[in-house]
Amino acid sequence: MTKDQKNEVIELLKGKFAQYNNFYIADTESLSVAQVGKLRRACFSKQVEMKVAKNTLIKKALESLDSEKYASMYDSLHKVTALMFSENPKEPALIISSFRKESNGDKPVLKAAFINGDVYMGDNNLKALTQIKTKNELIGEVIGLLQSPAKRVLAALLHHHEQKAGGAEVAAAAE
Repeated sequence: MTKDQKNEVIELLKGKFAQYNNFYIADTESLSVAQVGKLRRACFSKQVEMKVAKNTLIKKALESLDSEKYASMYDSLHKVTALMFSENPKEPALIISSFRKESNGDKPVLKAAFINGDVYMGDNNLKALTQIKTKNELIGEVIGLLQSPAKRVLAALLHHHEQKAGGAEVAAAAE
């Protein structure tokens, strides 16, 4: 690979890291070519971009953006590395989990994940990452919580109004 080609890859990666707030670093070393193809298709169908690059180029791209922000990620850059970029913070974790279930294995291995500025190191975080709530899910929960008391107040008022109206009809019928 020439110096110009390496610089092209670094610039491409810098663009991806800048574009996405969420990315996963996975080890795909023990996967066959067919399995990697299947993983790529799963990523594509879920709007997750998967890129494979040399670890040194990934590190240079991260360092050139913000060496302190990504410093804890550097230890995960060894062996074969696949990067998974996504707008949805949990989608790559769901893809890895379902891929493992289908292949009855424990590959690919999650090396690290960078989610909205937080770093998750190691495969033991995969289950937790599948349960992360997206921004829209959190907004929906907050709206639901805010609406709940208002709905109860309205229901109580309507119930009270109906009781008074019912009581007035009974009084009118008695006269």
